[in-house]
Amino acid sequence: MRISDYASDVSALRDVCRRFGERGWCRATSGNFSTRIDDGHCLITQSGRDKSRLGDDDLMLCDLAGKALDAACRPSAETALHCALYKLDSTIGAVLHTHSVTATVLSKNGGDQLRIRDFEMQKALAGVTTHNDAVSIKIFANDQDMQALAGRVSDAWHAGELAAPGFLIAGHGLYAWGRTLDEAVRHVEGFEFLFDCVWQEALARLP
Repeated sequence: MRISDYASDVSALRDVCRRFGERGWCRATSGNFSTRIDDGHCLITQSGRDKSRLGDDDLMLCDLAGKALDAACRPSAETALHCALYKLDSTIGAVLHTHSVTATVLSKNGGDQLRIRDFEMQKALAGVTTHNDAVSIKIFANDQDMQALAGRVSDAWHAGELAAPGFLIAGHGLYAWGRTLDEAVRHVEGFEFLFDCVWQEALARLP
């Protein structure tokens, strides 16, 4: 299995990385993005790469244990979270992790979830059909031990606490997923729009 065998997947994921990088959602080489290749492997960004200028060589293949297929490639520590999500649900086709300023600030609200309602953009999220429903986004405490954090994500998934197609890590950013790369992109864009709205509402309430 070689990365050159997946040229269309590489091109599609690279273009998403560049688009999000240009929007400032993954500054200073932050963020990581992946798409599922088959039942046991994913294509993912290498560690420490500038997403706004990502090239084909900045992507790599790994198995769902997080091991690089090419020993010369270095996966991000957060590959563990991508792999955990792929193993939790075989229908997940892409996982995208952003570090926008708004999402990072809102993730530090002191609670274990962020509730959003009454915005039409909520319908960008799979399964949401009306602005009247509240969308609850789980917030996890940050942890440098990614395996431990992946374990808490798995526990929350099995407990039914991840109803939305995404979660926040406090002081860190957003993880969102979808059945396809396009759906995952839509979810990220929907979440980021909603986060901006919540932030602007909070500013408007200041004296």
